[in-house]
Amino acid sequence: MEAGAYIKNLKISPKKLRFLLPAIKKMSPVESLDYLFYTPKKGAKIFYKAIKSAITNAKAVLKTSEDLLKFKVLTVEEGRKLKRSQPGGKGTVKPIKKRYAHIKVILTVGTAESVTEKKLAVINKEKKESSKFLPKGQSSFERKSQISKGRLTSSKPKFKSRESGKDKKL
Repeated sequence: MEAGAYIKNLKISPKKLRFLLPAIKKMSPVESLDYLFYTPKKGAKIFYKAIKSAITNAKAVLKTSEDLLKFKVLTVEEGRKLKRSQPGGKGTVKPIKKRYAHIKVILTVGTAESVTEKKLAVINKEKKESSKFLPKGQSSFERKSQISKGRLTSSKPKFKSRESGKDKKL
């Protein structure tokens, strides 16, 4: 089952709306509302209203909680173009295109298990990446505490000087 919203003829260019798409697609609809609320762009306010409308439609049609929803389709399409002209230098006319956009938001129901599994997978991946460069038996917390106490120093790269063949530390 799916539910959504299709908002037409928004007076903003599609290029300005597409700038926000990659960040929003990675999040759940509820998280994206929080993100968009504090983003200082005109497109963020428009996306906020569109996603909020899609969430309320999904709650009414699908009868599920907001936390279980996820994006199926989130696109920005080109609308009509109003062609206007502005006087230019030496009697010429400069064409202007005033672009409009359409937003399509479709939400589906994801299972609660899949949401928690994704979060666990991300946490496990972060742990693996952070433990790659540590010696065996040493946690990242221990290493950070030793660095802050001054026991471990970061090694600086050695470069050979041109005049002498000796190594110098920078």
